[in-house]
Amino acid sequence: MTTNYQSVLASIFAIEEINRDPHLLPNISLGYEFHNFLPSHWRILESFLLLYTGQDETPNFDCREASKCVALLTGTSWVTATQIGPLLELYLLPQLSFGSFDPLLSDNGQFPSLYQTAPKDASLALAMVSLMLHFGWTNFQCSLSDSDCALENCTPNASLAWLPANRFDVAMSDGSYNIYNAVYAVAHALQEMLLQQLRHFLKNIHFHNPVGDQTPRSVCSESCHPGFRKAPQEGKAACCFDCAPCPENEITNDTDRAQCVKCPEYQYANAQGNRCLHKSVTFLAYEDLLGKALTATALSFTVLTVGVLGLIVKHRDTPIVKANNRSLSYTLLVSLAFCFLCSLLFIGRPNTATCVLQWTTFGAVFTVAISTVLAKTITVIVAFKITVPGRSRHLLVSGAPNCMIPICSLIQLTLCGIWMGTSPPFIDTDAHSEHGHIIVVCNKGSLTAFYCVLGYLGSLALGSFTVAFLARNLPDTFNEAKYLTFSMLVFCSVWVTFLPVYHSTQGKAMVAMEVFSILASSAGLLGCIFAPKCYIILFRPDRNSLQKVKPHSGKI
Repeated sequence: MTTNYQSVLASIFAIEEINRDPHLLPNISLGYEFHNFLPSHWRILESFLLLYTGQDETPNFDCREASKCVALLTGTSWVTATQIGPLLELYLLPQLSFGSFDPLLSDNGQFPSLYQTAPKDASLALAMVSLMLHFGWTNFQCSLSDSDCALENCTPNASLAWLPANRFDVAMSDGSYNIYNAVYAVAHALQEMLLQQLRHFLKNIHFHNPVGDQTPRSVCSESCHPGFRKAPQEGKAACCFDCAPCPENEITNDTDRAQCVKCPEYQYANAQGNRCLHKSVTFLAYEDLLGKALTATALSFTVLTVGVLGLIVKHRDTPIVKANNRSLSYTLLVSLAFCFLCSLLFIGRPNTATCVLQWTTFGAVFTVAISTVLAKTITVIVAFKITVPGRSRHLLVSGAPNCMIPICSLIQLTLCGIWMGTSPPFIDTDAHSEHGHIIVVCNKGSLTAFYCVLGYLGSLALGSFTVAFLARNLPDTFNEAKYLTFSMLVFCSVWVTFLPVYHSTQGKAMVAMEVFSILASSAGLLGCIFAPKCYIILFRPDRNSLQKVKPHSGKI
């Protein structure tokens, strides 16, 4: 039996099997025609035109009416496939080659509509190499139906074990099995194409039934793509709907979905609304622009405070420093330096230690600063109220106002200890403030304890403001009562403004607001109290002398 006859029988067998299958191409019968392509370029083209158009005289005219060619199966010769390929491209007709697999024919750029059904198999070449090694041959030639091949100087480590087991049905040759697969490939592709066309036309079909009623289109709306949901149109059929985009953080990943699905808490919807993405973890980092600005500000004010402290120590024996209790000035400047530095605890990735230290350190160092201001204010009043030697002078000389600092600090430390013992701060996450981000923050634990710490600082500041305000009309030679009054006014204004803004912000903005309030209130104390002293020391040394004090000595 010749090879061509075997190919014909295999193709007929496959076609008849498909036509008997009720599930594959139902109500459609496949037909076939066999053409013997002569080994001539022009004869091959002539045979194709006769097959496809029913004539070979007038180009671009189709004389077929009853049947239509949907695919062309070419034989074992690769020459036929390459010669007829460009012409098939003009007619958009697919070509299936059932010959041996040829790598040249797998070039999609040169043969975009050619498909090979034979597997990529190198068993023939391996068999020839193994035979040469087994028999010790140095030259081997084989004659095939389509081409000649010669192999020489083969690798010495080949083996007969390379030969694969027979992977085909024993009742059918390799070539016949390739034809069988090619016919089935065409049948399945044709069925899928018809189904796709059917879906397309069903969306737009409308007709009159035998009764005479007009049937509307089965679908009056286009499909809703992923990222959209179907919104029914009021008063219309169920197949009529609008496509509404999914709400924020909800998606649909398929067409014609009636409802959108909400993304998990730690994921967010992409811009197209068809996929949930993982949120990235963020916090007020030192590397951020805002973090860099706040860090630079805190360090700059710290350096400035240390510089002011050095200036005060250098001129510690001058009247302006001695008259305002220089030991309290030292204490205030050191506490202000720590106030600036404690703001750095709020910047960077939070951890358990920083969450605990943030507000306890803040409460302790600010209590020292405010109680020092209160002690300085009481010192001013006591100094100017002394008219005769006695109990008031003893109170001033003994340094009793300085006791305000440890007493007030101890009360604040007690409050912080109760806070840490009952409900201390802890690490928390905020997945809702910023789209696509999970913000790591410090949860304050007990808000009641937090407001107690702030409220105690506020009461100290209010007391200092009241005492300083009462001393505003005392003689103003080296009298810092007015500056202390203004510094407490600035401090209270900052933290009164902080509360409503704090409650209206979230995430990194809330942390930035905390840092800003600490820096602003500390800078207010530093500037209001020590800026006038530094001005006199540096630029008006003539006013920093006892001669300026004597005209007012009678009043004191």
